[in-house]
Amino acid sequence: MVWTTYKEKLKRLSEMVVDAQKPIRILDAIKWPSSVDEQLRKSKFKEMPVIDKHYYQGLTLGYDPQKKIDEFQSIIGDIKLQLGESDEIGRMMKVNCEEYQDVCRMLMNRGTKDFHTYGKKLYGSPKDTFQDEKTSINDLAQNMYGILSILDDDVLGAEYPEDVSAEETVKSLNKKFENYFTDNPVRAKLSDGILADAAAGSDTVKIKEGAMFSRRDIEILEVHEGWVHVGTTLNGQNQHICRFLAKGPPRMASTQEGLAILMEIFSFVSYPRRARTINDRVLGIDKAEDGANALELLEFYRTEGYSEADAINNVKRVYRGGLIEGGAPFTKDIAYIKGFIENYNFMRAAMRAGKPEYIPYLFVGKVHSSDVPLWYRKHKEGIIDPPKYLPPQFKDLNGVAVWMSFSNVFNMIDMKKVQEYFSKIF
Repeated sequence: MVWTTYKEKLKRLSEMVVDAQKPIRILDAIKWPSSVDEQLRKSKFKEMPVIDKHYYQGLTLGYDPQKKIDEFQSIIGDIKLQLGESDEIGRMMKVNCEEYQDVCRMLMNRGTKDFHTYGKKLYGSPKDTFQDEKTSINDLAQNMYGILSILDDDVLGAEYPEDVSAEETVKSLNKKFENYFTDNPVRAKLSDGILADAAAGSDTVKIKEGAMFSRRDIEILEVHEGWVHVGTTLNGQNQHICRFLAKGPPRMASTQEGLAILMEIFSFVSYPRRARTINDRVLGIDKAEDGANALELLEFYRTEGYSEADAINNVKRVYRGGLIEGGAPFTKDIAYIKGFIENYNFMRAAMRAGKPEYIPYLFVGKVHSSDVPLWYRKHKEGIIDPPKYLPPQFKDLNGVAVWMSFSNVFNMIDMKKVQEYFSKIF
């Protein structure tokens, strides 16, 4: 038998994980038919669409989920055999394989209560708490709702009308991507098969055909879909050993979406209406977990001022794969708020610990913030390559260092007392 190095074993096992997960497409497996929109409008939003277990059974996965579970189990066995039980990267690959197994189990249970059971295990719930073990994601969302609801767009500055076509958005993004992704061609392109207005692939950003965008939306798409989602994928693909970092199982969703929101804020391109949209998804998931059905949630979004089309899309995001009668939503969209807080706290903690060098490794691939110290250590050992594509704020950490230093000091101030003082003046 030919002798192989540790790095050779890692690379071979990494490729096995990458190959095994290729056919798994979660969002394609739970998408609703476009006919639902017209059905809801025709019934004046009084009749529930028929999206149940039988519907999902007709939406083929393109692979046998049980065989895929067995395949990942075989890879787990190979990882243990070749790397041992205590190898840190081996444990990380094992965790990823186990997550992909649970993804298969979740998709095997589309249209049932168990879909939500596995979804909560993979993505979490609005009722989960942050590291302080007392503040829940929903607590934060409720607080944000109270603040964002009283902000008047008319007094915040310039208006950004949605007057840019999808075609023009594609052209504009492609010019921006050419300047950022210097060695890896990245393109925006039109697509009519996505629910969101935009979605990132490995080296493409799909823009929904027929959608309209504002100039500010294009700036958001550049940093959110491009710099973060495509950037971390390419940084993972460019690894010379651990290319499995290009693929993100569900536990990575919060860090990835949180980074995208963080970059919108650090770049000063976000705006309250967008923040409300993201926050209201968390509230919607919480309502659905507590038993609200699709029509009840649709009414919530309509009373919050959403257009019919946007309200329907929000409902689709919440109930896809689960039970439209309530009690079993798809919880992935808590990732934006959850991940923003987790990443922000990670960065603050890294600064307080004198470890600013960890922060750029949030972009090293599809990683979770809690795993970043491991990836930095493995970089020092010559196994992990540094992230090639880094937003300017993270290439030069001076600004982030000052921001996070002051942010840590703010914790000393009793904001309740401060608010009481200024409320008297206001």
